[in-house]
Amino acid sequence: MKMGKEKKAAVDGPIYDARTLGTPKMLVLGVQHLFAMFGATVLVPILTGLSVSATLLFAGLATLFMHLVTGKKVPVFLGSSFAFLGGYFGVVASGAELGLSQAEALPYACVGVACAGLLYLILAGICKAFGSKNVMRFFPPVVTGPIIIAIGLILAPSAINNCSTNWWIALVAIVVVIVCNIWGKGMIKIVPILMGVLASYLVAAITGNVDFSGVKDAAWIGLPVAMQNTVFGLFSSGSVNTGLLVSSIIMIVPIAFATMMEHVGDISAISGAIEKNLIEDPGLHRTLIGDGIGTTIAALFGAPANTTYGENTGVLILTKVYDPKVVRIAAYFAILLSFCPKFAALITAMPAATIGGVSIILYGMISAVGVRNMVENHTDFQKSRNVIVAAVILGLALGVNFSAAGAISFAIGNVNIALSGLAIASIVGIVLNAILPGKRDEYMPNEENSGSLGKF
Repeated sequence: MKMGKEKKAAVDGPIYDARTLGTPKMLVLGVQHLFAMFGATVLVPILTGLSVSATLLFAGLATLFMHLVTGKKVPVFLGSSFAFLGGYFGVVASGAELGLSQAEALPYACVGVACAGLLYLILAGICKAFGSKNVMRFFPPVVTGPIIIAIGLILAPSAINNCSTNWWIALVAIVVVIVCNIWGKGMIKIVPILMGVLASYLVAAITGNVDFSGVKDAAWIGLPVAMQNTVFGLFSSGSVNTGLLVSSIIMIVPIAFATMMEHVGDISAISGAIEKNLIEDPGLHRTLIGDGIGTTIAALFGAPANTTYGENTGVLILTKVYDPKVVRIAAYFAILLSFCPKFAALITAMPAATIGGVSIILYGMISAVGVRNMVENHTDFQKSRNVIVAAVILGLALGVNFSAAGAISFAIGNVNIALSGLAIASIVGIVLNAILPGKRDEYMPNEENSGSLGKF
């Protein structure tokens, strides 16, 4: 067994941490994680009308809170969740029918998101009461593996759409990332994403493909939160529309069932990447608490819901720097930069093609981790039940997501609810795995395979 581990290390290369890299290099790696999450994180407020600065502030604070709750053992970054976009849009549309502007309606949506975050605490309590092992019986690799694969594949089209705005700019990012990762030496080899972003951004700026007008007009220093745009501002106004408030909660809270499944999949992916069983230590209940409370607090202050970020998991895989400290450095930078509107404008001006180029590689690696999750846990596809479970998850997740509607909608009273393909696939996959005849894979973590959640 010792020989096997030595062989694996020789093939995959060394694993770095703060002690071997030193502070200067760790700071650079933190900046790389910042760049990896920045594009997607700020895109949500851009699409919804929420504050970019508040988004950066509470993404950083939520990440630090997650690390505190988990004993600084989980190298995860909490960025903006795209899953709640439909909820925000639905609430704003309902508010418009009542004569409310987007700015006036968004705090109602934030109330719904805050309540959705509280559902994480319920699942965390179940994990604590019955043990993560018993809860994870419902999330074996034959379930989580396809979910992780689907997450990467669902994200991939957005990367292609971004690349299509200027394929030459995107190709610069892709080529630089590959060259730095495969042939780079020393520090260059472990910061390929940052190098790809900088090179692509520079080429775009030189060729006149960047609009810097927003940067010129932005202030250097500013407060990231405007209280009138928060939930507190809504309730202090003295004119709360109770009907819209209740509708917002009913419309948005069910989305949490999808994001909680994504959370389990992402924690599984991170576990596989860093070769530690995070489901057992520090425990799934702790990561759920960190994610849930982070989302609730962010929503109360007018920032988007948070979620574990696959982009940063991709960076972990590329760099082999698994020290959670490097992610906390990115969080500190995010908090610091939230007070600088000019920098936020500079990053927001980054060409979509640059983001798309690096995202193609990162999203593909997420799916690859899903495959690895099943392979390393010896998922037996000689069993018909396993084939059916995996096939249904992938079919529903991708089929529904890329259908004309993009979701399955139904009404409860006067409220329309839309479930994404990933939410439906996760629920159906868990149920199928639980009820189909035949012996189910069981959660049996062991030292030999702790890196990918052990054996289920």
